[in-house]
Amino acid sequence: MQDLTKAEEQIMLIIWSKENCFVKDILKEIPEPKPAYNTVSTIVRILEKKKYVSYTAFGKTHQYFAIIDKEEYKSIKADSLVTNLFGGSIESMLAFFVKDKKIDVKQMDELLKELKNK
Repeated sequence: MQDLTKAEEQIMLIIWSKENCFVKDILKEIPEPKPAYNTVSTIVRILEKKKYVSYTAFGKTHQYFAIIDKEEYKSIKADSLVTNLFGGSIESMLAFFVKDKKIDVKQMDELLKELKNK
C-alpha cells in the first residue's frame, strides 16, 4: 500500500466520513482557503490509482467511495510508525509518549487494562 500525502489523507478522511461523494461534496468539507475544484479532482484520481478509492459513473461525473477501510488504514499506519520510528517496539513507543508527557500514568493504566481485555 502506497503512503498518502497530507492532502490525500485529508481527502480520504472526508471520503470515509461521507461514504459516497462527488468532488463537489469533498470540496465543501475542506476548510478555507479551499483548493481549486480541479486540484481536488486530481487528488481523488491519484487516490484511485493508489487503489484507495473507486467510483460509480453517472454520465460524465463520478461518485467516489473508499475501497480501503479506515480501520485497515489506521492499522497499517500504526504498524509503520512502530516499525520505522521505534524499531518495532511498542514499549519504546509508549515510553516515548510517557516521557514527553503526551500520556499520563492514569491514561497508561487504562490503556494497559484495555489491552489485557483484548
